[in-house]
Amino acid sequence: MTQVHPLLDGVIKLAHQAGAAILPHWRANVAVTSKADESPVTAADLAAHHVIVAGLTALDPSIAILSEEDCGISFADRKRWSRWWLVDPLDGTKEFIAGTEEFTVNIALIENGRVVFGVVSMPTNGRCYYGGAGLGAWRSEADGSCAPIQVRHQPPAGQAFTVVASRRHSSPDQERLLAGLSAELGELELANIGSSLKFCLLAEGSADCYPRLAPTSQWDTAAAQGVLEGAGGEVLTVDGQPFDYPARESLLNEFFLALPAGAPWREVLLELARG
Repeated sequence: MTQVHPLLDGVIKLAHQAGAAILPHWRANVAVTSKADESPVTAADLAAHHVIVAGLTALDPSIAILSEEDCGISFADRKRWSRWWLVDPLDGTKEFIAGTEEFTVNIALIENGRVVFGVVSMPTNGRCYYGGAGLGAWRSEADGSCAPIQVRHQPPAGQAFTVVASRRHSSPDQERLLAGLSAELGELELANIGSSLKFCLLAEGSADCYPRLAPTSQWDTAAAQGVLEGAGGEVLTVDGQPFDYPARESLLNEFFLALPAGAPWREVLLELARG
């Protein structure tokens, strides 16, 4: 592939290395402990974290790192950053614990609150998605093949409008939005998939919309948002503003809507999301 950002190739290799550190723990009765917020963490999360931090530091020691597994950095420090890495070493820990393949390694480069590019790697099959706004987006496979990916603006003829939904996380607001979309656009097909792969389904044109009116953290979304934006998609707040990552005290995200940029049903979605 043509190098579209000087750091991208190195981050792709690093994501694969982190995946290799995860795999020995997969389906191996790995011990699970709980963090203060009751979310699970395993030795695999920590192994990937250490690989990524060492690798990113070697790539460019001047860029700060915010990882889910080391997120206790004070707001006073973070608000001085203009460029940083936003990392989820193992996104989809619950899927990993359950033995499914729907977990990923997520690494994003952030500048002034916006995603420059993101890399989303699947350790179990070697697939990797990467891209960024203005850069393009690609999906590579374990055999070395690589192809550009792009969103779709309407479902293919005869196919239902496909909404990506979380298998584990919903909310009354989200259910109301889905009912409203169905009333406007016809019977929906729901695609349930774990981790940041929800964004990647949109990016590769396999689904139409991913509304998230339930909690997420910054590291859950940034890398895959980069992929989606590179593929011609956008991520918006429910007020229709670009979804970004400004320095703030809380590392929780606002609710968001992921969709193709310029989708003909964009205003319908926004109106429903606003309630």
